[in-house]
Amino acid sequence: MKNILILALSLIIGQTVLAQNTKTDIESLERKRFAAQVSKDFDFLEKIFADDLVYTHSNAKVDNKVSYIASIKEGKSIYKSIDLQEISVREYGKIAVVNGRALIELGPVDGKPNNVNLRYTVVYSNNGKKGWQVNTWQSTKLL
Repeated sequence: MKNILILALSLIIGQTVLAQNTKTDIESLERKRFAAQVSKDFDFLEKIFADDLVYTHSNAKVDNKVSYIASIKEGKSIYKSIDLQEISVREYGKIAVVNGRALIELGPVDGKPNNVNLRYTVVYSNNGKKGWQVNTWQSTKLL
């Protein structure tokens, strides 16, 4: 009986540690992804975005992986800074859902600063050999 109790506790603790590591990994990936958008690290963006990416901007424009990365390369999407202000990660096996808030400084519009305060949702999936990748981004402007 004592051995069964020890085994059960070990499994519970192991699952808790595993879940915490996943949450920490996803939060780290979010920060790296934002940094890659600012620094134009296209190698990282190619890896982090799933081939079936659906990227819905706060203005309702929708991009796929190819069009979104192209918009950064071509200067249509200019990220000067991204300040992650809140993040919450929930993991469901091979899926993780991220809810957050970020202040994003975009390229100027008509010579004026263009700051956007967003709430967002990101869906990550663990794609085996490719690891965790972003499948969906959806954001809403805060007033």
